[in-house]
Amino acid sequence: MHGNEMMPPRQMRNLAPRLLAYEAAAGETSDSAAVRVYEKLRRPLCALAGVAGFRSLASRALALARAEAPTLSAVQVTPDGLLQGLVELESQSDKDHAEQEGVILIAQLLGLLSIFIGEALTMRLVRDAWPDAAFDDPDSRNERTA
Repeated sequence: MHGNEMMPPRQMRNLAPRLLAYEAAAGETSDSAAVRVYEKLRRPLCALAGVAGFRSLASRALALARAEAPTLSAVQVTPDGLLQGLVELESQSDKDHAEQEGVILIAQLLGLLSIFIGEALTMRLVRDAWPDAAFDDPDSRNERTA
C-alpha cells in the first residue's frame, strides 16, 4: 500500500467481515456474500446520491481496494452501479482469498461512505439494510448487544 492510499477507519474495517459473514450465513441467493452486501448497500445509496453518485463512490472504493488486492483489477463498476466480474473472479480463486478480496472492497466502500456522510449515518444505513443483525461498533455496546 502506498503512503497516499487511504485505509478505511477501523470501525469500517471491522464491520465489513461481519457483514459478509452475516450474508454468507443467510445464503439467500447464489450470489457471493460480497455481491449481496454490495447490492444491499447500492440500493439505498443510489436513492440517496443518485446512480452517478453511487457509481463514483463505488469506483473509488474499487480503485482503493485494488491497491490491497490487485486481482480486483478484473472487477468493474457498470454504468448503473452494478459490480461486474467479482463472481467470475471468486470462481477462479480459492474461497478464503476471494472472501478477503470482498472484505477489502466492502471496507473501502464503507470507509468512503463514512467520510462523506459520517459514521453515525453510515451505521444507520447498515442497520436499515440488515435490521435483524447487530452491527454496532463493538467498542461501544451502549445501543444493542448481539
